[in-house]
Amino acid sequence: MDLSNAAWRKSSLSGSGNDCVEVADNLPGIVAVRDSKNPHGPALIFNPSEWKAFVSGVKGGEFDLA
Repeated sequence: MDLSNAAWRKSSLSGSGNDCVEVADNLPGIVAVRDSKNPHGPALIFNPSEWKAFVSGVKGGEFDLA
C-alpha cells in the first residue's frame, strides 16, 4: 500500500518523545498507524469503522489494565 501521501500525526500528550504511535487518517478509505521510533517500518492499516471502534474502546476504558 502506498503511504507516501500520508499526513502522520501523534498525540499532543506525547510531548517531544518518540515512544508513541503516529496515525494518518487523510487517505481515502484507510487509517494507518505506525511506530514513531520506526517511521520507515511497517504500518497497520484499518478501515475507518475499525479505527472508530478501537478509539471508542480506548475512550471507554475497554483496554485499561486492572
